[in-house]
Amino acid sequence: MVVAESETMKPHVAVLPSPGLGHVIPLFELAKVLVVHHGVRVSFLNITTEASVAQNQLLHPPTLPPGLRVIDLPPADISTLVSEQTLVLTRLCINVEESLKPLKSVLMELGKLQALVIDLFCTQAFQICNELSIPAYTFFTPSTSFLAFSLHLPTLDRDVDCEFVDLPEPVQVPGCTPVRTDDLLDQVRNRKIDDYKWALFHFNRLPMAAGIFLNSWEDLEPVSFKAIREHPFYQKIPTPPVHPIGPLIKRDAATTASDAECLAWLDEQPSKSVIFVALGSGGTLTAAQLTELAWGLEMSQQRFMVVARKPSDASASATFFNVGGDVNDPKEYLPEGFLERTKGVGLVVPSWAPQELVLRHPSTGAFLSHCGWNSTLESITHGIPMVAWPLYAEQRMNATMLVEEVGVAVKPVVERGKGVVAREEIERVVRMALEGEEGKVMRRRAEDLQVKAEKTLTFGGSSYESFSRVTREWKAHI
Repeated sequence: MVVAESETMKPHVAVLPSPGLGHVIPLFELAKVLVVHHGVRVSFLNITTEASVAQNQLLHPPTLPPGLRVIDLPPADISTLVSEQTLVLTRLCINVEESLKPLKSVLMELGKLQALVIDLFCTQAFQICNELSIPAYTFFTPSTSFLAFSLHLPTLDRDVDCEFVDLPEPVQVPGCTPVRTDDLLDQVRNRKIDDYKWALFHFNRLPMAAGIFLNSWEDLEPVSFKAIREHPFYQKIPTPPVHPIGPLIKRDAATTASDAECLAWLDEQPSKSVIFVALGSGGTLTAAQLTELAWGLEMSQQRFMVVARKPSDASASATFFNVGGDVNDPKEYLPEGFLERTKGVGLVVPSWAPQELVLRHPSTGAFLSHCGWNSTLESITHGIPMVAWPLYAEQRMNATMLVEEVGVAVKPVVERGKGVVAREEIERVVRMALEGEEGKVMRRRAEDLQVKAEKTLTFGGSSYESFSRVTREWKAHI
């Protein structure tokens, strides 16, 4: 590829995400912001091993901004290293480890780089960057409070003998809100499993970064930012400089007939009257829970749009590696007659919907979400209150923070002994979010944060300036 002379005067940065839309989307947005707003040339390195249909579509659009190119890394054969029983994080980390074997030669072919920005689960790149004298930064895609927990995990691992879920009190995270053991992410609930070993491996290496970019901003998580910058525990590690640059969210455009159908349906609904139900790119419900959700929505008599996926009793993250590739007919698994009874009041969309466009639409009034960090930022950026429905990873921690600290969400109560949220409880929280007084308070708080999110990203805003300080440093080393 021939690079124009004007482009060679710009700093050149490589960006490397791990697989999965929850990682690829924010790093791709970071790449676009660097190119469009900060005068940086970016080579985006795409791990193609087991890449989903949706990931391939996202990274290979008809056009890209000038100065941004996507480089597909050759696929690795991991068939003998993983099986159907391999846990999601372990599979992801094995994928990355094998896919990064040619990374050194790829980076050398790119010529002089001012930096490599990696995802949390690509820390094997630190050693290669050290050999090539390339500064390596981490873009930590979850919340700042989860960064604080991640930096503390190696100490917990050393100091605590029992399983963390068996501790009699919440886990104390220096300078931050304690984490209830029920909210601990799946990967640290059993210290004997491979997922835990991989999480600990990567969290241990966070201090090797030249800096840590965060997809958050000061107004959203003031306590966690203050702790990481000022608490002696983090200074002693020592924690690299942290750079809040968020909220970076994917801005959708309607590209399919299904997208157009979703928006046309919303156009017919009253302002702030619809609850949007979507559980992330990898999320699925059990058959029993999906039935309760459908009945709860119907009983609420509120307008709704649901992204429907085949239920899975095996794993809440069943579609993590094949998002965009499943074909399904909601009639096969939704309660009999549900589609007919709710016609006009609800819209069921199989598999996938243009989430950001739906959240941006004036008819959308609430969001029932798995509380993945990207979805959380999209909801807050558009001033939409949430019904928190965490499924896996750090989503339970996010949900608790959104309810108890940020004040933009309500969390339904799981029925004791049954492990499901009952239809009556779903009816209650849906009504509350759209019509109740508590819902109005949540909406005001979300709308206040929406204004602050817009301000932080504009020229002179804290996230814009935080990003600019780093890019100025890169430009000084061309």
